[in-house]
Amino acid sequence: MKRIFLMGYMGAGKTTVGKKLAQRLNLSFTDLDWFIEHRHHKTINQIFADSGEAGFRKIEKEALHEVGEFEDALISVGGGTPCFFDNIEFMGENGISIYLKVSPTVLSERLCQAKQSRPLLKDKSDEEILAFITDALAKREPFYERATLVFDASELNTREDIDRIVAQLVDKIESMANN
Repeated sequence: MKRIFLMGYMGAGKTTVGKKLAQRLNLSFTDLDWFIEHRHHKTINQIFADSGEAGFRKIEKEALHEVGEFEDALISVGGGTPCFFDNIEFMGENGISIYLKVSPTVLSERLCQAKQSRPLLKDKSDEEILAFITDALAKREPFYERATLVFDASELNTREDIDRIVAQLVDKIESMANN
């Protein structure tokens, strides 16, 4: 039985890397935000609007604990998930947690290209996005850094980069399992 929790800031590559990594390790892939949306029949933005951040974070914790029972699963969690309640401890106690670490500059480059699909960023200039990411990472990194494995995912531009990162992660995960 294997359970992996993948974390990182938005744009870090959790979905891109997570799907490929799950496939390589023969695990099911679950995106926690998608799981929540399907369970509640609302988008994350609608849940935030209806329940506020505190209400969403409670729903998120309950969903994390539910998917945290899945066997042979790779679970990609939202960028804020590790920072609330006992979520980071829960992930560490129930599987391997991996932080896909990416610098604010690289995240900004990635997210500026897709800012229209990111409600928190769509009305910000490129400079404001970089400042927003830098500030958010400063608050979140103390939680992210508590992951079982911290992995640099800055080079994620081509299919070859993705394949290389996935291969490196597979090696690290397998070596951890053998220790």
